[in-house]
Amino acid sequence: MPTMRYVLMNGGSNIFFVEMPESHAYQLSALNLRLHKEIDKLTAERVPQLPYAVAECDNVELHDSTVRIVSGLDYINELERDFAAVKESAYPLIALLTEIRALQAQLEQWYEEEEV
Repeated sequence: MPTMRYVLMNGGSNIFFVEMPESHAYQLSALNLRLHKEIDKLTAERVPQLPYAVAECDNVELHDSTVRIVSGLDYINELERDFAAVKESAYPLIALLTEIRALQAQLEQWYEEEEV
């Protein structure tokens, strides 16, 4: 059974956990910090709302039914769709999308190897 880590995300009025393979959790946290560093430079009208990665932990026991655990691959797929939909003209968005897609590809490969 693979070891998973959980990245606690704070989206303002909602918090949730992203379940990641232990080997990739840090990459999600680092990607989140990088996106937050760059998101203010975007000039598009519709910029995705991006939660903050606030913590990583090994185990989660939920006591609040409004808090959810999201699959890492589902989260990164949604993140990629949100950023791919940005109509940016002044800032080179391609660098951010490249980083998102790199982690997406790694997660897809990880999940494929775990299914075998």
